[in-house]
Amino acid sequence: MASGGGGGGGEAVEEGTTTRVGDLPEACLADVIALTSPRDACRLAAVSPSFRAASESDAVWDRFLPPDYRAIAPLPPAAAAAGGGKMRMKKGVYLGLCDKPVPVDDGSMMVWLEKESGAKCFALPARKLSLPWEDGEFSWRWTPHPLSRFEEVAQLVDCTCLDIYGRLPAAALTPATPYAAYLVFGTAAAAEGHRGLSFPDQETTVSAGGRVVARHAVCLRPDDAEARKFRGVGLAGAGVPVRRPARRGDGWSEMELGRVAADEVAGAGGDDVVASFEVLGWYPKRGLVVECMEFRPVV
Repeated sequence: MASGGGGGGGEAVEEGTTTRVGDLPEACLADVIALTSPRDACRLAAVSPSFRAASESDAVWDRFLPPDYRAIAPLPPAAAAAGGGKMRMKKGVYLGLCDKPVPVDDGSMMVWLEKESGAKCFALPARKLSLPWEDGEFSWRWTPHPLSRFEEVAQLVDCTCLDIYGRLPAAALTPATPYAAYLVFGTAAAAEGHRGLSFPDQETTVSAGGRVVARHAVCLRPDDAEARKFRGVGLAGAGVPVRRPARRGDGWSEMELGRVAADEVAGAGGDDVVASFEVLGWYPKRGLVVECMEFRPVV
């Protein structure tokens, strides 16, 4: 830019150089990106080559992995990226924990990561749940199931009192994250059938630190004809809307049992988060197939 003044021969003033964000050292970019989320990191990788290098660095993905990830999955060799190059090791570990649940505690539980947030998810198999045993081992039958992630599931043979509990230490959940609990279930084959699962006298609760934080009326196998015979009991009898199950892509059904807020999880301290399903009526029931109970972050 020329200086002002008459005539010619003004001195030229040298333009100042501009530093762009992408010109910052990779370590600086990585420190900033690590403060975002896995989803944001993947988006930022498309900004420029320097952002891509920083977004895929181990420094970033180590922050997204849970502190105890080495106990969940050992470090594998760096995985090959889709484009033919090499994916950084920590990102490969992260994606591996998102894509496939990992058995832990000698297979008594499965853990994986929710892909967008990195929060831990848990599946407690039927063997780890509290099931009613009013008739001893004749109440339930333990059997393999072709759709199950576990060696066996629990099939209800016959009972009148049905309540199912699952518990997880609050400290195991990802901090500052709300969670929901789900009962993952099916029903026996048509030849055996099911009974006593269609009345809306079913309730769920979720408690944290011994305090109930959620309670809902539900029905595992809604049947309008059966519901018309129902005489009001519990929440459904008080006019509370009855929740219905959702069909999953893996062939199972799931019923949301309730949610626990992040501050409620923190307030539980060293206690457990407990989720339960209960049928209030005392009448014959059979045919319920329980695969597991899941605790997943609310996204």
